Amino acid sequence: MATDTHTGKTGAAGAGAAHTLRRLLLDNGALSALVVLLVAMSLLSADFLTTQNLLNVGVQAAVTAILAFGVTFVIVAAGIDLSVGSVAALSATVCAWSATSAGVPVWLAVVLAVATGIACGFVNGALVAYGKLPPFIATLAMLSVARGLSLVISQGSPIPFPDSVSVLGDTLGGWLPVPVLVMIAMGLLTALILGRTYIGRSMYAIGGNEEAARLSGLRVKKQKLAIYALSGLFAAVAGIVLASRLVSAQPQAAQGYELDAIAAVVIGGASLAGGVGKASGTLIGALILAVLRNGLNLLSVSAFWQQVVIGVVIALAVLLDTVRRKAGSTPASGAPAAPGAPGSGRKGALKAGIAVVCVAAVVAAVSFFNSGSSGTTTKVGMSLSTLNNPFFVQMKAGAQAEAEKAGIDLTVTDAQNDASQQANQLQNFTSSGATSIIVNPVDSDAVGPGVRSANKAGIPVIAADRGVNKADTATLVASDNVAGGKLAAKALAEKLGGKGGIVVLQGTAGTSASRERGAGFAEGIKAYPGIEVVATQPADFDRTKGLDVMTNLLQSHPGITGVFAENDEMALGAAKALGSKAGKSVQVVGFDGTPDGLKAVEAGTLYASVAQQPKELGRIAVQNAVKAADGEKVAGTVKVPVKVVTRENVADFS
Repeated sequence: MATDTHTGKTGAAGAGAAHTLRRLLLDNGALSALVVLLVAMSLLSADFLTTQNLLNVGVQAAVTAILAFGVTFVIVAAGIDLSVGSVAALSATVCAWSATSAGVPVWLAVVLAVATGIACGFVNGALVAYGKLPPFIATLAMLSVARGLSLVISQGSPIPFPDSVSVLGDTLGGWLPVPVLVMIAMGLLTALILGRTYIGRSMYAIGGNEEAARLSGLRVKKQKLAIYALSGLFAAVAGIVLASRLVSAQPQAAQGYELDAIAAVVIGGASLAGGVGKASGTLIGALILAVLRNGLNLLSVSAFWQQVVIGVVIALAVLLDTVRRKAGSTPASGAPAAPGAPGSGRKGALKAGIAVVCVAAVVAAVSFFNSGSSGTTTKVGMSLSTLNNPFFVQMKAGAQAEAEKAGIDLTVTDAQNDASQQANQLQNFTSSGATSIIVNPVDSDAVGPGVRSANKAGIPVIAADRGVNKADTATLVASDNVAGGKLAAKALAEKLGGKGGIVVLQGTAGTSASRERGAGFAEGIKAYPGIEVVATQPADFDRTKGLDVMTNLLQSHPGITGVFAENDEMALGAAKALGSKAGKSVQVVGFDGTPDGLKAVEAGTLYASVAQQPKELGRIAVQNAVKAADGEKVAGTVKVPVKVVTRENVADFS
C-alpha cells in the first residue's frame, strides 16, 4: 500500500508538473512561439546557437524593443502611434546636427534630442486629447512631419554622430553590447511605470473603459498627453541608440520600424482594443522578430521569401494568443495583477522562473547536439542595398551565376534601403563564419562599423558599386557614378543643342549613388550655360514616384525640353508622364542600363541611358570575394566601364 501511495503521489506530481508547463506555455503564447523558434532555428542552422550570434540577436532586437516599449504605453491606453520611427530619426538628426554643425556641447545635444522626442509625443497627445483627432490620423501626420524635418535639417545627407555618444552602439569588455543593456534598462523602466505608478494604472483604466475612467475622476486628457510624451521619449532613446550603432544620423533611418514596434507589442500579448499589455511580453515580441530575421539570414532564405515567412509567423503567434484568450486560460492577460491577487507574488515569480529554466534547457540541449561548424564550403555573404530595383536584381543574378560556376555557397540578403538592417546582416555574416563578404552599401558611412567587425574577425570585405568609409575593404568593384553623371549631362546637353530648360529627378536622399550622380551631372552641365535646371525633385529611384513627380512638375514647367533621372526606373516614370512628348519635344536620359531602360532607348522613348553593366558588377565582385577568401591579392579598385547607350548603339550593347 505504501508503494502504491508513493507511486500515486509521484504520478500526481508528474501530472501536476506537466499541467503547470502546459498552462505556462498556453498562458504565454509569445513565449511558446519564441521557444519553438529557438528550437527550430537551432536545429536548422548550427551557426545560430553560438554566443556571438545570440548577442547579435539581442543587438538587432534592441532598437525595435525600445520603440515597442514606448508604443506599449499607447496601445495599453487603446491608442496607436505610427510616428515613432520618424521621431527616432528626427531625434538622432537633431543630436548629430546640434553637436556638429551648431557646435553645441554633446550632453546638451543629447538633451535636445530627447526633448525633441518628448515634444513630438506631446503634440501627438494634444491632437488626440484636445484636437479630437483619431490617434491613427494624428500620428500618421507626425510621421510625415518628423521625417520631413529630419530631411530638412540634414539636407538629405547622413550626419556624423559624436564619438562620445557612439559608445552606446559599442560593447563593454569587447563582448557585451551596450544596446542590449539600454534595452534591458528601458524594459525595466517600462515594467516599473506600468506596474508601480499612478500613470501606469491610468493607462489600463483608460484602455479598459475611457468613459468609466473619466467618470471616476481620472484626468484622461492630461494622462494622454503624458502617455504620448512617454512614447516620444522612448523613440528618441531608440533613435540615439540606432545612430550610435551606425556612427551617423541617417535622415531615412527607422523607416517601417513603427510597424515592427506595433507587431512586437501585439505578439507580446497586448490588445489593440486597450487595457492589456506588459513589458515582458513586448520584449519577447521584439526578440521573436529578431530571431526570425537572424535565422532566415543564416539559412540563406531568399530575401523575398523572408518577408512572407515573417508575416506568416507573426500571424500564427497572434493567433495562438487569440486561441488562448478564447479558452479563458488567464483573466485579463497582460494587466498587472492587483496586490495580493493569485499569481501576483511567489506564484508569479515561480512561473517566470520555470519559463527561464525551460528556455535555458531547450537552448542547452540543442547546443549540445549542434556543436561545430555547418560545413567547410566557401561561404560568401552578399548584402545588397535593395532588391526593389532592377539594377540590383541584375547584380544579384550576375553574382549567383558566378557563384554557381565557382561552386561556392552564396547567400544574398536585401537591406531594403535600411542602413540598420544592413548592419544586422553584416553581423550575421560575420558570426556565421562567412569566408568573405560582399556589401553594396545603403550608406557608405553607416556600413563602416559592420565592416570593421568583419575586419576584426579576419573576414575580407568586397565593396560593390559603392565604397565603404572608415573601414578596410579588400577591393571596390564599381562604376564611376560621378563620371557617369558627367556623361549624362554631356549627352543630354548636346541633344538639346546646348539650350533649354530641364528637370532633374533625384534618387533616395542620403544614398551615395544619388549624391555622386547628381554631383557629376551638376558639374557637367555647367559647361552649357544655355541650359537651365528649372526644378530638382526627389523620386526615390522609384518608377511610380517618378511618374507622379514628373506629372506635378509639368503643371508648373510645361515648356521643359529635357529630363535627367538618376536611374532608369525614374526615367521610365517620367517618360510615362510626358506621354507623346517623350523622345520628341522632351529628351529623357536615365542611368543604369536596365533591360527596361534599354528597351525604352531602342523604342526612342528615352534618348539615352548611362549603362553600368550590373551583372558584370556582381560577377566580378564574387570573383574577387573568392580570391580574397583564398588569400590571393586583389586590386584595390576594379572599375567596370560605363557607357552612354543611345538608339544607335543599343543593339550592340544588349
